[in-house]
Amino acid sequence: MHIPRCSLVIAALPAAFALHALGGAAMVAQSPSALPMQSLPLCTADAAAPPAIAPGGPVASAAPGASSVAVTDELTIGAAASLRGALEAMAPTYTAETGISLVSTFDASSALRTQVEEGAPIDVFASADVANVERLVTAGMAYLPVAFACTQLTIIVPAGNPAGITSAADLARPGLKIIAAGEDVPITRYAVQLVENLGITDGYTANVVSKEDNVAAVRSKIEIGEGDAGIVYVTDVITSGDLVEQIPVPQEANVPATYAAAIVTGTDQPDESAAFLDHLTGPRGQAALASFGFLAAPADAMAGQGVTRSPSARR
Repeated sequence: MHIPRCSLVIAALPAAFALHALGGAAMVAQSPSALPMQSLPLCTADAAAPPAIAPGGPVASAAPGASSVAVTDELTIGAAASLRGALEAMAPTYTAETGISLVSTFDASSALRTQVEEGAPIDVFASADVANVERLVTAGMAYLPVAFACTQLTIIVPAGNPAGITSAADLARPGLKIIAAGEDVPITRYAVQLVENLGITDGYTANVVSKEDNVAAVRSKIEIGEGDAGIVYVTDVITSGDLVEQIPVPQEANVPATYAAAIVTGTDQPDESAAFLDHLTGPRGQAALASFGFLAAPADAMAGQGVTRSPSARR
């Protein structure tokens, strides 16, 4: 799937994509063959942040009047590395309210997609792009996809900025050491579009000295000074804290990143998986994401409906 340069318009994915309402009625799982013809929009450059929350609000505490319930089961989430902070923050409250323990594995979205294709016991796949989700849905390996968050790109340098980088154009400066990610990792596809928008593709490419497994590894190498700069998501800056400094990217060149999730067809917990997607796209899940800098998914991505799942699709 090609993501247009700094897209200001909504693009549609193939018709296999079904949508879900933000904060709406809970979803019930459905077999992939029964999904209606729907489209899923991409994030735009002017994505809005979810409503602000006060400290101790939805991320840190349970819903008013809620009481903890006994843990009765586990749900395995295969999530993009950049989602670690947000998902780990929402997990305790989700478990206390539902009795479902969230067991998350974090890696590059492309690596997790491969794991699903190879039969890994993952219930919900949460990707830093739509392309990896689209591939699974097209293959009948996932269903009920939703766009649940947006972010954009930024440049990080080690604390103190030893290379003296002052602008995005400096990434093409000869001799600079750029830490990047592997070719199939979503951040790489977004970064390639960004440097193309900036007109520095050749210089940037010549400066790449390392290609890491995922964006978290890119961030980690910059934190410890093993590279001069790296392109990451804006949300990664929050995770790194004062270990890195941020070099702004011109807004007209920036690339919106759309995060999408879907239920893995082989799950034996389709209803629990659907309930988690309902939480992720609802007010409390969106608040958890917002606390880590994520922006709200396109409003049109939440024009959804409930669905039903065929028992024959269970593993």
